[in-house]
Amino acid sequence: MSVSDDSYLDDRYMAFAIELARRGWYTAKPNPRVGCVIVADGKIVGEGWHQRAGDAHAEVNALTMAGSLATGATAYVSLEPCNHQGRTPPCSGQLIKAGVARVVYGVKDPHDVAGGGGSVLRDAGIEVCGPVLETEARAVNAGFLQRCETGLPRVTLKIAASLDGRTAMASGESQWITGPAARSDVQRLRAQSGAIVTGIGTVLQDNPAMTVRAEQLDLPDAENIAQLQPLRVIVDSQLRTREDLKILSEPGQVLIATAKQKALIAGAEVISLPNSQGKVSLPALLRELADRECNDVLVEAGAKLAGAFVREGLVDELVIYLAPRLLGRKAMPMLDLAFDEMAEALDLDIVDVRAVGQDWRITAQPLSHSPSPL
Repeated sequence: MSVSDDSYLDDRYMAFAIELARRGWYTAKPNPRVGCVIVADGKIVGEGWHQRAGDAHAEVNALTMAGSLATGATAYVSLEPCNHQGRTPPCSGQLIKAGVARVVYGVKDPHDVAGGGGSVLRDAGIEVCGPVLETEARAVNAGFLQRCETGLPRVTLKIAASLDGRTAMASGESQWITGPAARSDVQRLRAQSGAIVTGIGTVLQDNPAMTVRAEQLDLPDAENIAQLQPLRVIVDSQLRTREDLKILSEPGQVLIATAKQKALIAGAEVISLPNSQGKVSLPALLRELADRECNDVLVEAGAKLAGAFVREGLVDELVIYLAPRLLGRKAMPMLDLAFDEMAEALDLDIVDVRAVGQDWRITAQPLSHSPSPL
């Protein structure tokens, strides 16, 4: 077999491992999504993925399926096998114990403990190759890798707007701009996130639950996914949150970030993160969420808070749902961005456009993350 044939097979089996990793898209958090394929004599003898934090890792599930056939086999893992004790033992030791001859990984483990799992595997006489299909493997765990490498979670800003770029009437009325399919799609964004951030203005105006709702999720395992509610975060500089609000009584945890002194509010944890302007420091908030193992953060907020995240260069991706309707000039804009000159404009890279029911979903990424002064 030629080198090119070996490369083709490595790509093929790694692609399958990455697809397996995607099966833990909504449930593996805060752990990374990982898939593993065991190949012996040109046949897949074991496969597995990490399903939920605290459960067996992908390698262990695949090795269990392979049994004795793992001896002398090749293991394809979408993320370099770990070499640290977390909720479960290191996977590198499990592969060594099983007697695999070769390990191919997609992207390097950001937890470089004692040289990483690859170093331990090599010391045990196992051939290690990688990265393979690194771009694809990184995409499955973009938030996890960003948190480990930078100390900040990956931030997605979700906006629902009319074709003329308006998100609510002047009165604040905003339900519903988009249709049922788009709202169901938003449920998936919520379900994949470790935290959902909103502002006190939205909370007081709409009294939202900000939860993942199984009946709108439209996924096979919706009930179990909905049990893993993201942390709900209210940015409330002046601490105006009332204890009778719906967001405080729904399942899951609530965090209130304020610029005031801490106070006791039933149903929530309150932290003080003031900046020099007497508002909540958004970078400090994101660092706090990263410390709480939130890989992906979804911002669903009004124009002021959404604009603040954009101005400070804290948004990694925008997901904009455009409805086929016009709300007029008196309605509220998508973002509060007070640009005066074209040179100040924020350029975006549109990475995906697709129809979602009667609406359109545009996914875009800022070409620059340099913050502008508040």
